[in-house]
Amino acid sequence: MALNNPAFNDPAFQDKNAVKTYPGGSSAANLGSQTQFAATQHAGTNAAAQAHMEGMYAAPSAGSIETQRMSVEDTVAKTVGLFAVLLMTAVVGWIWTMAPVTAQNPNPSVLPWVIGGLGGFVMSMVVIFGSRKKIRPGAIFAYAALEGLFVGGISAYFEMLFPGIVVQASLATFSVVGVTLALFASGKIRASKKATKVFMIAMIGYLVFSLVNLGMMFFGATDSAFGLRSEPSFILGIPWGVIIGVFVVIMAAYSLVLDFDSIQRGVRNGAPRQYGWMGGFGIMVTVVWLYVEMLRMIAIIRGSN
Repeated sequence: MALNNPAFNDPAFQDKNAVKTYPGGSSAANLGSQTQFAATQHAGTNAAAQAHMEGMYAAPSAGSIETQRMSVEDTVAKTVGLFAVLLMTAVVGWIWTMAPVTAQNPNPSVLPWVIGGLGGFVMSMVVIFGSRKKIRPGAIFAYAALEGLFVGGISAYFEMLFPGIVVQASLATFSVVGVTLALFASGKIRASKKATKVFMIAMIGYLVFSLVNLGMMFFGATDSAFGLRSEPSFILGIPWGVIIGVFVVIMAAYSLVLDFDSIQRGVRNGAPRQYGWMGGFGIMVTVVWLYVEMLRMIAIIRGSN
């Protein structure tokens, strides 16, 4: 039975008369032409099918929207969107911080720090623990907005003390992120179980150190966090705060490697598309941490000069 083109299934195209196949009969005379027509029709159907297959191969592969699966491209788009929100609210935080500053009142507002810092911490907890049940993009956008207030406020304050420091810290942050991403994409650096264990130990140690340092500053044992005015704290001529800063930058860079590796595994495992928001959230947390550390380290270097 020949495979017919569906367009010819209409009764108008069907022969209603019975075909007589007796030898020498009139229908036998037409049998050859009918067979030739069927062969031609079959060949045309095969050509159409082949063209359809070639069109399918030539068409672009299904993206995350069609498959509803996580992809690198979709995660990058979500990450860019989150950073756009952060930058917009950072402008608000900058203006808000500098608004009360006049010749008579040189003190900036600390409200963006308080609102952005505390609010961002609360929203990060909501995102992290709430994601076990459901990914909430709204909470992630709220985190980005609050974190922008914090970043804008602290950047304005450091810029008042050391003009040009924001550009320096931004360039340093972009450089670390770019180099880390390039090394990861080329396969020259990868996350390993041993390195991750060392990283976790270092992170816990740094967290304990940070809490102790802030407690000492609160009770007046030291005048600044991590040696911002670090003239008394030098090791081999290098400010103690800079040594810690370099150590933290290395930790932040490895944290980026872990972020990239997690996104790659999510894509490979076919995770739902909404998990791209979590990938963007993780990268944002690490980059903001890296930027603040760059600000602090450059301030120590410039302050100790």
